Amino acid sequence: MSLQTTSGLVQDAPKHGRIQAIDILRGIALIAMASYHFTWDLDHFQYIEPGTTAVGGWKIYARCIASTFLFLVGVSLFLAHGRQIRWPSFWKRFALVALAALAVTTVTFFTDRNNLIFFGILHEITLASLLGLAFLRLPALLTAVVAAAVIAAPYYLRSEFFDHPALWWVGLSATNPRSDDYVPLFPWFGAVLAGIAATKFASSAGLLAWLGTWTTGNWSKPLTFLGRHSLVFYLIHQPLLYGGVSLYSQFWPGEAELRQCQVTCEQTHDDKFCSSYCTCAFDALKVDKTQYPTQEAFNEHLANVANTCTAATEDQMEGGQQ
Repeated sequence: MSLQTTSGLVQDAPKHGRIQAIDILRGIALIAMASYHFTWDLDHFQYIEPGTTAVGGWKIYARCIASTFLFLVGVSLFLAHGRQIRWPSFWKRFALVALAALAVTTVTFFTDRNNLIFFGILHEITLASLLGLAFLRLPALLTAVVAAAVIAAPYYLRSEFFDHPALWWVGLSATNPRSDDYVPLFPWFGAVLAGIAATKFASSAGLLAWLGTWTTGNWSKPLTFLGRHSLVFYLIHQPLLYGGVSLYSQFWPGEAELRQCQVTCEQTHDDKFCSSYCTCAFDALKVDKTQYPTQEAFNEHLANVANTCTAATEDQMEGGQQ
């Protein structure tokens, strides 16, 4: 859930022809994305039930957010270049998103190589924006049909042929690779094509002209601001959220430490002893570390906790045997 995602990263409507409703929708999607990522962070540090964000409603929520962003990529692509491709503008935005995608891969390579983001939402937007240009002149109905085919492809065309790491970006491997943010070409390019097709239909029906005249009150300004600066928001929000939860966990740890304690303890003791010992230690360590002036002082506290909890657990075990 990774998700990590933003639709305005690639193309926007011309500056004098922005459609405010699209910026607002993009801003709402960004807030939704941030809420998912914050929940993912809580999951990662085990403040909530492990795996919460990978199943059920949260999994559907994440896919809806990603689909919305990619749909808006298609919308923005058509608005910016539907009449004529403005190559200087296109390549500038293309380069920005490509560099951002590379930065995400580089950071995760050094921080969490086991869950490397090698083809996440930014990589998908980069490739989809380039491939999407080929559909700007095609009939809306044909674009919609191709979109449906792309979305359906993983259900019918998966093959072990695509299991090679060099082909993981395609999205048709028999087993999905491990990654914190995996958004391959199939089926996600279909959402971009759907956005292009929908915008063509809306243009033909005069809906875009109507939306161009639609304005809102001051309530929409924060959303509009987010929608117009989506790349910046995308790049900074998760480091801030993750860093905040990580810092919080240093003082008020979640259950991750408790689980790790039990795993380590069970290498030399039985389950009952470890459950009692680790619960004692976990409760004793729910303290503000700032009250210890030095790391040595805190380490001494850890040793005292270990000794105290070991003695208490042994007494409890002996008492239970009598």
